[in-house]
Amino acid sequence: MKVKICGLRDGDNIQAVAALAPHYVGFICYGPSPRYINDMPAQTLANLPAEIYKTGVFVNESKENIAKLINQYGFNAIQLHGNESPEFTQSFRDRVLVLKAFGLDKNFDFEQLNAYANKVDYFLFDTKTDLHGGSGKTFDWGVLDNYKLNVPFFLSGGLSLGNLDEVKTIRHPQFYGVDLNSKFETSPGVKDIEKLKKAFEMLNYTTNEIRS
Repeated sequence: MKVKICGLRDGDNIQAVAALAPHYVGFICYGPSPRYINDMPAQTLANLPAEIYKTGVFVNESKENIAKLINQYGFNAIQLHGNESPEFTQSFRDRVLVLKAFGLDKNFDFEQLNAYANKVDYFLFDTKTDLHGGSGKTFDWGVLDNYKLNVPFFLSGGLSLGNLDEVKTIRHPQFYGVDLNSKFETSPGVKDIEKLKKAFEMLNYTTNEIRS
């Protein structure tokens, strides 16, 4: 199982998280978020291990600004959390991995994903809220049984030390990884390293899984 740690912005904390060797680290490029990286110096990410995918997270951002920030921070993956079209998502795939996020609830129509099937690398299924992620709330994971495409997905939304054992029981063939964020923080944008270490233990995570 792949592990993505999202919502980082403090330089020292970023280095501490990177030392745990997650597969992906996420940086919120969306002003209203309490985890917004704002004008974080590009040098903060310059020395992260090449094995870790640096992921820029965007919400209805312009193509031009996404391209600018990919260049500025050296992102090698992007996560799109807004109403981006299939054509929009596909336009970046020659440069970076593309994750398209969708907020799920019990009434989610999985048919809408068909148009994205060959235009993204991964889906990310989060809890449907007005916050575009980071809500700390879970959704009913039973709805994942309605997902029938062959595109792998990350699970997000309220994952914590209290429910990771349940996460491990999900047997969907396209379940690819977990996205850990708000339940593993000391404050918005600053991750609790000890909690993350415990999460890695619970997930039987080993660093030799990197990019495998």
